[in-house]
Amino acid sequence: MISDKIKKGVERTPNKSLLYALGYTDEELERPLVGVVCSHNEIVPGHMHLDKIAQAVKDGIRAAGGTPIMFPAIAVCDGIAMGHTGMKYSLVTRDLIADSTESMVMAHQFDGLVMIPNCDKNVPGLLMAAARLNIPTIFCSGGPMLSGTMNDGRRTCLSHMFEAVGAYHAGNLDEEGVREYTENACPTCGSCSGMYTANSMNCLTEAIGMSLRGNGTIPAVHSARLRLAKHTGMKIMELIEKDIKPRDIMTQAAFRNAETVDMALGCSTNTMLHLPAIAHEAGIEIDLDESNAISARTPNLCHLAPAGEAYMEDLERAGGVYAVMKELTKKGLLDTSLITATGKTIEENLEGVVNRNTAIIRPIDAPFSQSGGIAVLKGNLAPDGCVVKQAAVAPEMMKHEGPARVFNSEEEAIEAIYGKKIGSGDVVVIRYEGPKGGPGMREMLNPTSAICGMGLGESVALITDGRFSGATRGASIGHVSPEAASGGNIALVEEGDIIAIDIPNCSIELKVSDEELARRKAAWVCPEPKVKTGYLARYAKLVSSADKGAILS
Repeated sequence: MISDKIKKGVERTPNKSLLYALGYTDEELERPLVGVVCSHNEIVPGHMHLDKIAQAVKDGIRAAGGTPIMFPAIAVCDGIAMGHTGMKYSLVTRDLIADSTESMVMAHQFDGLVMIPNCDKNVPGLLMAAARLNIPTIFCSGGPMLSGTMNDGRRTCLSHMFEAVGAYHAGNLDEEGVREYTENACPTCGSCSGMYTANSMNCLTEAIGMSLRGNGTIPAVHSARLRLAKHTGMKIMELIEKDIKPRDIMTQAAFRNAETVDMALGCSTNTMLHLPAIAHEAGIEIDLDESNAISARTPNLCHLAPAGEAYMEDLERAGGVYAVMKELTKKGLLDTSLITATGKTIEENLEGVVNRNTAIIRPIDAPFSQSGGIAVLKGNLAPDGCVVKQAAVAPEMMKHEGPARVFNSEEEAIEAIYGKKIGSGDVVVIRYEGPKGGPGMREMLNPTSAICGMGLGESVALITDGRFSGATRGASIGHVSPEAASGGNIALVEEGDIIAIDIPNCSIELKVSDEELARRKAAWVCPEPKVKTGYLARYAKLVSSADKGAILS
């Protein structure tokens, strides 16, 4: 066992004495030592209950003959961090989580790991660590929040909450109306109830094979989540015995499967940052061009919030991620021969799986659209690409041409939107918010929600080198690469320039001549960094562009 390095032989008795200090018995130390990486804290709604999930996981490990040893991982609530300096610290925690988990595991020599994440950067950060460490590992997340219910019976969620603020500024909702959303949008613990980034990534742990069935969809408050946790604890012992490691599971074909399921589910655009970063840790490179090819052949089968009126609990009742995968196999869109953390192949996992609600999971022959939920656009404004959640774009905005309204920060744009200075047809450009320029690549849920809440969602586009929450809807185009701080053409856009967006044809063009762009480029001067000290300053020096997954070099 790996853990023999800290418990076997006379040379290791000093190490063992410290394990005795922790209260472990010889009987416990004879068993495999399983690290339980728990992200429990008291500030993130998706993590407030993870202590109970961890206890269930530990019970499962002990039942199967292992010794569980828990240690923490940090997590940021993107909703609480939204709209202020705190959002600069969201994406950057992904790498902190991966690095700190690597440090703990290598220092203490565990035989296997159970990862217990739930929210946006916490899931990919731990997947990155799993790929990097490559010892037997399985995931058991905290599960999604239930949707809320308004006083008149309408269902609601966090994206409605943010849009309510825009409606208030437009004069379409009073303070009492805002308060009703505030009290009802987030009714339980768990990751927010739509197909936002956290739930997208938790669903993709199933698709890529790193968790048991239901990990992405069983609600946080259901007792089935505790049973899943116990079974996950039992399963890690089988993975240790069979020596099935993350890189045995997370292969090139598995990432292709994950992207295919991503497109069918209509996941968050943030998956286009996280999947390449996770793959990189597994020694695999993902090209955004391949993402478009996958999208082109993958029908979009689900319209969960914010794209539609369904929520994660509905997807669970319909059969969950496995039911979506089952539909995809009918057209041969998945490689079902791959091994998973169940100890079985995908084909074996999908035996007997049925789609229980074809209104929630459309049949493969009657999809919402013939192409997937995400598109990668390229053109002179984004030579290396940018991304849009096309499943959440109004039909009339799939092609759009309009004048640029240029802002050098999220705050400037919000002020203009709430000040009613943005009109129908405009293209809002928010720059210097990328991985380096932000630094930290903030989510732009506030401006996109403001646009939708003020009734402009079907007439105004937004383009940024920042990124979006999974709760964002509309013609919201992010991850523009190269970013402004690296001298990308988004830095050269001037007020009133015409920008043409063609999502079906995956193109985005700044209608300015090459000669004029060259003149502007020669005169461009990179602004002073917004942050000059601390972790963010170090991050800005090390981070790659968004099209590479914003990984650290």
